[in-house]
Amino acid sequence: MTNSTQTDDTPTFVTKEGLKQLQQELEYLKNVRRREVAKRLEEAISYGDLSENSEYEEAKNEQAFVEGRILELEEKIKHAQIIATGKHGKVVELGSVAVIKQVKPREGELEEYTIVGSTEADPLNQKISNESPIGAALLDHKVGDVVEVKIPAGKVSYKITNLK
Repeated sequence: MTNSTQTDDTPTFVTKEGLKQLQQELEYLKNVRRREVAKRLEEAISYGDLSENSEYEEAKNEQAFVEGRILELEEKIKHAQIIATGKHGKVVELGSVAVIKQVKPREGELEEYTIVGSTEADPLNQKISNESPIGAALLDHKVGDVVEVKIPAGKVSYKITNLK
């Protein structure tokens, strides 16, 4: 079965920490959530008449979601490619920590982002995907470069001030 977000051999770019989180979630779903959902299903079935049993329908939907997520995680883990974080390379790449500053249309504050694969993206914690508009624009650029990012509100330019 091919997941719509992952083809059979598409790599999943993750940090060691990200892979560990995926493995922990998979373990939890297989050993805890699966049992909880099975118990809910068993209980709902005991109410009789499945055709008008909303508890049964909800439990079946939850079971489908859990099983789908298990398959998705197994695929991601199977095709995981570890990326190193905090590289001191000359250009922005997966795992780089880029310090940027907005320069157009107005000057902004310094912002620091770790470039990660889409599986680990967490903008609230300064982790942006290599597929996001800013992440994609920064890739393969070096300190001092100004990159233009197309966003829904227009175009914004950022200068790369440092790589960590």
